[in-house]
Amino acid sequence: MNNSKVMPMTDQATTRDWQSHPPYLYPEYRSTPLRAPTRPLIPIRHRLSETTGPVYGHEAVGPLDADLTKNARRNGEPLGERIVVTGRLLDEEGRPLRNTLVEVWQANAAGRYVHLVDQHDAPLDPNFLGAGRCVTDEEGRYRFYTIKPGAYPWGNHPNAWRPLHIHFSLLGPTIASRLVTQMYFPGDPLLDFDPIYQGTPENARERLISRFELGVTEPDFALGYVFDIVLRGRGETPFENRS
Repeated sequence: MNNSKVMPMTDQATTRDWQSHPPYLYPEYRSTPLRAPTRPLIPIRHRLSETTGPVYGHEAVGPLDADLTKNARRNGEPLGERIVVTGRLLDEEGRPLRNTLVEVWQANAAGRYVHLVDQHDAPLDPNFLGAGRCVTDEEGRYRFYTIKPGAYPWGNHPNAWRPLHIHFSLLGPTIASRLVTQMYFPGDPLLDFDPIYQGTPENARERLISRFELGVTEPDFALGYVFDIVLRGRGETPFENRS
């Protein structure tokens, strides 16, 4: 995920921690039995096209792409609580991951996605698309302006509601380097009942929760949250596509 040289992995701190990621099969998450592998996985060697690119999107990022409060505005402000979400992408030794494409998507303040499949009985917001992207800077930092997403029902089990969350996709120098995860918010009572969150190993769940940061909060405008993402090592962020 980085153009800079990566140091050799010499100890536990710099190896991939597979115990930090959710399993393919977690019965409480009812769709996993339908898609989890039933036989041992077979490694497939990447071809030249998969290890050298192309990477889509880096050059096409516009000045408003990282501001979800403006990138779909038609005739007014989007409804909901404005927030700033920022953080750093880091490798196993704390070095920044530069020039990495970060994409986000989320529900609106009422808990509804702009997607044909989402038929939740909640209003769409004509001024909120719920998607954005940016490229990390020299310090590996990203920054988004958005609206705090709402909870929504999802039919996994009786009275099932997803916690407030934002989806993240990271894309480094090749298409094969894409990683996907979710960011949650501190103090959300729905986390205790969510099989997607609970399916993450207990020792790593807290790494998926952002932290409120008054220093990131912008006076009279938006509350600030920090979500750092670590790609490997003992403190690595759990990802949905772990191998």
